[in-house]
Amino acid sequence: MPKVIEWARAGEDEIVWKYPNEEIAWGDNLIVHEYEAAVFFRDGKAYDVFRAGRHVLTTANLPLLTKVLSKIAGFDRVPFKCAIFFISLKQFQGKFGAQSQTRELAPIKFFGSFWFRVEEPNLFVNEVVGGQGAFTTEKLQGFLRGYFNERLIDTLSQYSLTDVYGKLDETSLMAKNALFDAFSRIGLELIDVKFEGIDTTPEWRDRLFYIKTGVAASEILRMETVQKSSESLSKSPGAAVGAGLAIIPPIFQQPTPA
Repeated sequence: MPKVIEWARAGEDEIVWKYPNEEIAWGDNLIVHEYEAAVFFRDGKAYDVFRAGRHVLTTANLPLLTKVLSKIAGFDRVPFKCAIFFISLKQFQGKFGAQSQTRELAPIKFFGSFWFRVEEPNLFVNEVVGGQGAFTTEKLQGFLRGYFNERLIDTLSQYSLTDVYGKLDETSLMAKNALFDAFSRIGLELIDVKFEGIDTTPEWRDRLFYIKTGVAASEILRMETVQKSSESLSKSPGAAVGAGLAIIPPIFQQPTPA
């Protein structure tokens, strides 16, 4: 008796689900719900893709897989081995966050969210689900977070601190435009990006303040050198006493005997 292949009770946050039985028979009934796609995957490659509807599996609606299986005599009379991945086509939210450097090597920390959906299920299964072994939503989200962070770190290194610090909306748009093609290459549409925080070290925040007020870089370095020297001096009691004596006016010094 033909079996029913279906992703029943899919959770709201679930992106991918692998049908547990890889023995598929001709005549089995495949049910694909709205906002889903079912991808047939065999020998490390995605083949036929089914959209919403009820499908009776035949050689006619599995042309790509049939071409591979036809090399086996009597293939259309016996079950065949194949993985079936169900992919949700809804919009999902991912999280990102990491440490990076700007063009002038200023250290920054950032975090935020991005929104995406699967646009090309066969490409997505080839590149991510099958290619990376991300058979569960948890593994998939972990992969996408790393994928996003890696490319964002590279992108931010091309901008200065003044370009991104305190400009969450502008940086969000820049990141979306920069990473859109990278997501397309793995079958995803990057819908939106939102930075929720960008920060740097206290030292670089001070530098940024002076830069924004028009102070030249050479003057900033001079002030930092003076500040560091003062801090070093204050931590050395002997140096502080010596420095104090050096600036005592001559009127307070003992007269030299004749």
